[in-house]
Amino acid sequence: MREKAYALLSVYDKTGIEQFGRTLADAGYRLISTGGTLETLRNAGLDVQQVAEVTGFPEILDGRVKTLHPAIHGGLLAKRSDPAHAEQLARRGISPIDVVANNLYPFTETVRRNNATLQNALENIDVGGPAMTRAAAKNFHDVIVVVDPSDYERVGRLISTGNVPLDERRKLAAKAFQHVALYDTSISTYLRADRRIGAHLPKELTAGWSLVRTPRYGENPHQTGGIYSSPGETGGVVNAEQLHGIEMSYLNYLDADAAWRAAFGFPQHAVAIVKHANPCGLAVRNRQEEAFRHALEGDPISAYGGIIGFNSVVTMTTVNAMRGLLSDVIVAPDYEADALKALKRRKRTRILRAAHPGNSLVDIRSISGGAIVQTPDDIPEDPSAWQVVTKRPPTDAEQADLEFAWQACKYVHSNAIVLAQDRAIVGMGAGQPNRVSSVEIAVRVARSRAAGSVLASDAFFPFQDGVELAAEAGVTAVIQPGGSIKDEEVTAAANRLGLAMIHTGVRHFLH
Repeated sequence: MREKAYALLSVYDKTGIEQFGRTLADAGYRLISTGGTLETLRNAGLDVQQVAEVTGFPEILDGRVKTLHPAIHGGLLAKRSDPAHAEQLARRGISPIDVVANNLYPFTETVRRNNATLQNALENIDVGGPAMTRAAAKNFHDVIVVVDPSDYERVGRLISTGNVPLDERRKLAAKAFQHVALYDTSISTYLRADRRIGAHLPKELTAGWSLVRTPRYGENPHQTGGIYSSPGETGGVVNAEQLHGIEMSYLNYLDADAAWRAAFGFPQHAVAIVKHANPCGLAVRNRQEEAFRHALEGDPISAYGGIIGFNSVVTMTTVNAMRGLLSDVIVAPDYEADALKALKRRKRTRILRAAHPGNSLVDIRSISGGAIVQTPDDIPEDPSAWQVVTKRPPTDAEQADLEFAWQACKYVHSNAIVLAQDRAIVGMGAGQPNRVSSVEIAVRVARSRAAGSVLASDAFFPFQDGVELAAEAGVTAVIQPGGSIKDEEVTAAANRLGLAMIHTGVRHFLH
């Protein structure tokens, strides 16, 4: 080690920084620091030099400029193996800095607060920290950079031995760049006026998430899984508080999210029962327990071991109605005290309390070579803009069920067919390679309840066979986007069978 080996410590999260500083000092490093970190280290009895003493320039602009100085960045970026760099440092009186510990202002935590203003957000955008971290990471051959307090102990042991392998330095640098990238993504996401992508996708797009927990495995035991939270987001299933039950699995999260989204798609008391990411039961009522009973009737066989989503506080009356049904997960905005106490008697049921899911910024799916991106399917529905294409218009009761079925259809994987009656799913078909097969499944699940029901289809009917099969089962009205080259034939079949049919002009595929 050189006679003067410097370590620069400047962190917002001060967890473990005193011990790390002590380890570095014991290893012969001279410590330099700023602001609160300087005070913390000095209070721990460590000899620490202020950055301003190194730069010969005081902090200015209320601390906005501290480390942005050649004496700091020259010490970080100089190649130790380059004689010209060494000569320039010596000529300018700059000492190399060999270790950096840094993490950034709490921008994400700040904007999560409901009362956070734009000014609060701007003041928590770190400038010097990311610049310092990037400089150290760029020069990882010569500089050790640590952004995660959980790494202090391991890195400290390596430094004490006098050998931090190049591979370890590279991993630390990668972690540092990721730390800054997530930070910048949080800021750019916040500064978009409504935090949404909008109709025009940006030329450059980054997605940032923070690991919140690790399930035992992914979709299958041989896959590794991770649960990540979006920066600044407090709602939704990922950020839910687990109040009871065994550990959540990867698929539990996936299905719980499907139930949560479906339930929150309606303003009234809504209950969604999900199995394999599809709502096998979904109903809305003025009373929560009635919504549950009718959701369960949608497919009581598939509901066993399923996930239940509520959009309102779960009551004891509803819990009593749930007796006898095994559920893997229950997710709701909250629970009455006695209801939660009763639910906790279910040893294997996971109970989640989740805030409103909010609006997705963008839907991203990984595919080979990259990703496909789209805006969320949350277009406002306007029934007054729908077109009745048959001779017979729907009755008022049919219209109410058609509107429910159309909304429910959004949460069923394509080719999606929903049979509904009295604002509840009575039969559902999904994921089939052709639409008539989905109709067959929905009719089979509904059995006698298909009589008098209405049908919603997420996309147009390419042929009249699906409508004919539905009518044969007793369906009285159909809602679909329209747009097929055979629309006239399908409409003619509906007229011949006495059905009412609406075209919405909107498709709701969910692959």
